[in-house]
Amino acid sequence: MFKWAQLLRQDNLTREITSPDGRTVCRFAIKSGAICYQVMRDHKTIIDYSRLGFNLSGEAPLRRNLRLVRTKNRIKNEKIELQWGEDRFIDNNYHESAFYLTESTKNPRIFTVRFRVFNDAVAFRYEIPPQPKFQRLTITEELTEFNVSPNATTWKIPAYQPDRYEYNYEKSYIYNLISSVHTPLTISTPAGYFLSIHEAALYNYGSMTLKLNDNNILAADITPLSDHTKAHVNLPFETPWRLIMIADSALALTANRVMYALNPAPTMDFSWVHTLKFIGIWWAMYVGEWTWAPGERHGATTQHAIEYINAAVRLGISGLLIEGWNDGWEGNWLENGIHNSFTTPTPDFDFDAVARYARRQNIELVGHHETVGFVDNYESQLEDAYNYYAARGVRFIKTGYAGSMMTINGRHEYHHSQIGVNHYQKTIELAARKHICLDIHEPIKGTGIERTFPNLLSREGARGQEYEGGAISPSHACFLPYTRLLSGGMDYTPGIFDIENSVKRLSTTITRQLAYYVTIYSGMTMAADRPFMYEERFPDLFTFIRRVPTTYERTVPLAGEIGEYYVVARESDDHEWYIGGVTNESSRHVILDFNFLDSNTYLATIYADAPDAHYRDNPYAHQILKRRITRRDNLDIYLAPGGGFAIILSPLIS
Repeated sequence: MFKWAQLLRQDNLTREITSPDGRTVCRFAIKSGAICYQVMRDHKTIIDYSRLGFNLSGEAPLRRNLRLVRTKNRIKNEKIELQWGEDRFIDNNYHESAFYLTESTKNPRIFTVRFRVFNDAVAFRYEIPPQPKFQRLTITEELTEFNVSPNATTWKIPAYQPDRYEYNYEKSYIYNLISSVHTPLTISTPAGYFLSIHEAALYNYGSMTLKLNDNNILAADITPLSDHTKAHVNLPFETPWRLIMIADSALALTANRVMYALNPAPTMDFSWVHTLKFIGIWWAMYVGEWTWAPGERHGATTQHAIEYINAAVRLGISGLLIEGWNDGWEGNWLENGIHNSFTTPTPDFDFDAVARYARRQNIELVGHHETVGFVDNYESQLEDAYNYYAARGVRFIKTGYAGSMMTINGRHEYHHSQIGVNHYQKTIELAARKHICLDIHEPIKGTGIERTFPNLLSREGARGQEYEGGAISPSHACFLPYTRLLSGGMDYTPGIFDIENSVKRLSTTITRQLAYYVTIYSGMTMAADRPFMYEERFPDLFTFIRRVPTTYERTVPLAGEIGEYYVVARESDDHEWYIGGVTNESSRHVILDFNFLDSNTYLATIYADAPDAHYRDNPYAHQILKRRITRRDNLDIYLAPGGGFAIILSPLIS
């Protein structure tokens, strides 16, 4: 620690990059041959000098004896149009400096560190060209630091655990992060700013986790391979962008879209991609009515599929997910997944007949591939499996990797290692060639590649409603917008109305289930309960689920605090607005200000908790109200403990 501090006091070279609005300054420095950076906001340090570089196998570390060869600056100011998502247009407005470096040694190596400073973020990456002496390298450690105040507050989930990202968020302090945690890592600094440290454009490299290094500074900890290295790369090579999102409030952080701007535009034609809302032969298995495995209570039968297709038509939902249709679910499926076949239906499921019927009814089938992490088995069938679906008109697949590790080439690898990242990418690119869209469960985290590959419509990557029944509390959904959802949409499987089921007792009020469709965005959105709950029990509430879009023109966060509550408004392409809000175990009133509206008058249809609603004691108590709203109005909304609300604002034609 003392030696590094001495280096920082020897000022040899400093270059500054300032954000377009002038509030954020990133300083790149070379101090006694070592490279580092610092981030300031409003003249206050939010990330102090932090070192950069690599340790390499068979090579000296790439971090000492460095000198600047040249600097190349660039300014970008444009709007990017996304094919689908929370916002149709996002800003790509930054000042960039690329620092070309070489070593002051015999046989010097060369590389570049490229910085982009946005109004609401700082991003940088390493770029390593082919070297005179070698064309390939093995990275044993990335030395990137994020020197945040040790007293900063953070919200974390652990890395390298059997359930991957599926843990409850915990509040902590930077000085406690002695074990690795996943990104996005959201931080509240002593200076009053909010940060989230993440990465963008993750390809051919291990996922970045974070922990305190030997200097007690927060640092990158790249997910290792089974050989204990971090990555084997051919040159030229670019690392993912190291992304620091910056905001004046936690709520403002939720509107950050820089991650997508750091990914390139598509190079293929994705005009065939569209988002989807679907029901599924799924929740009935979670509550024990049906089973994934064949037998008397098998869920994925031809008869059940036909019944659900008919229900989808009646409900006005355009898709149907069928799980458990293929050979391999018998016995202990977590252990037997190595034998799964992705082209062999069970004897009681006539895939061809179901696919023909779905096409006649104009219902999209969502196929299912549960690999259980046996990637060897899956990749040996991958081309045939995707062709099997494509030949039957199936254009959507939900994939799963429920094992605690991946088995690849006979080795056990983390889902988030370089090998895991490359496998997920292989499935995405193959799906794109087959005109298939994906919803990946047990995924690699989102890093904005949906911009480049819009056929990746959703991921899981956190605890969803399958954890209801005691493993998640109402506060969980109040953490997600400020943490996990900063990395993109999530398949949370909302819309479960059977709240008091004895097998899966949910911690929610019924209108909170509607709110999830707005507060937790997903390009593939499930109405997760059984059809009779929508048609027979609560058809009035289901109206909201049928109407809520799966892509938006614009998103406006309205109110919230991390772990407490969250309220957001989203505008559809026909200029309706959808507003959703959720709270934790505490009740509260939220005063909605509608100054984001235009000059029209709107009819508000409000789905809200009743005054006596409670997620434990009275979860079904709700009210549906109508109001005329203009941009000058305010609205007092009550959220019950564990509750939520949803609103549709429809413009009135004068």
